[in-house]
Amino acid sequence: MAVNCDSLEQVREKIDGLDRQIISLIAERGAYVSQAARFKKDSDAVRAPQRVEQVIAKVRALASELGANPNVTEEVYRAMIAAFIEQELAEHLALS
Repeated sequence: MAVNCDSLEQVREKIDGLDRQIISLIAERGAYVSQAARFKKDSDAVRAPQRVEQVIAKVRALASELGANPNVTEEVYRAMIAAFIEQELAEHLALS
């Protein structure tokens, strides 16, 4: 939960700390994406548009529940998922 800050410096410090946590979680998510490539039989399974939409619906609901902007959350997730799909496609190709 966000705390009330007394200065712009403090706001930036808090954001920097969150960025570190977010990037750590992105790295962890990426490690699981790499593992997923081993279990998918072809590039269509990697792209999995139906699964993407399931994830988007889930994170929009979670954003609403946790007080985040669902539209911002969706945009961030769509960009992240697209980048991870590219990573996974490259890894899947390397495994073939």
